[in-house]
Amino acid sequence: MKAIAVIPARLASTRLPRKMLHLIAGEPLLAHVVRAVRSSPLLAEVIVATDSEEIFAFCEKNSWPARMTSAIHRSGTERVHEISKALEADVYLNVQGDEPLTRPEHIAALLQVMRNPAVEVGTLKTPCPEHDVNNPNAVKVVCETGGRALYFSRATIPHDRDAASPRYYKHLGFYAYRRAALDRFVSLPESFLERSERLEQLRFLENGTSIHVGETPYDTVGVDTIEDVRRVEEILRQR
Repeated sequence: MKAIAVIPARLASTRLPRKMLHLIAGEPLLAHVVRAVRSSPLLAEVIVATDSEEIFAFCEKNSWPARMTSAIHRSGTERVHEISKALEADVYLNVQGDEPLTRPEHIAALLQVMRNPAVEVGTLKTPCPEHDVNNPNAVKVVCETGGRALYFSRATIPHDRDAASPRYYKHLGFYAYRRAALDRFVSLPESFLERSERLEQLRFLENGTSIHVGETPYDTVGVDTIEDVRRVEEILRQR
């Protein structure tokens, strides 16, 4: 199974300006992510997909494969789709550029989901830390017994109506797609649920494309704010 990992990286960001090049423990955020993904032996290629000349130049300086992609893309999935039209693979991974705690184990778990040829879209979950259960920036996921996602939400799902203490799962920002699923995604308009939650994966669910979810014990911290930067730096110091 030939797998290509794509790291969408744009410089424009609202909550943390110039996020991809923001220093974390003395190095740009993007550097942490690229090195982590490239450490996986299971990938045929790792490519940074950007619309920023500055990010492209940063990648060239470090000898990391990068491609300029359209500035009109509204999501990382659309950027991965553009790469899929130029490069042939069995599976395309979308590793979000704000995941500096990415590990090779994440890549392995995601590719394991895609070993089933019937799976068109895969992603990952991890047991949700207590401090993230009510955090809208930590997306939760609920699945059926076979591992297919029922729903993703920034809300706390499932709702614990009768103090039953359900087990909560946090969704991690790693995706895998077959090309047909990417083609279908970009052909569809933004969905109502996607727009409501600001979660692009809901476009798949709302239009009948199943997402299969693998589990990993390794949590991550997606960097969106300066508080997230401090959390990641503390974790890196502990490592």
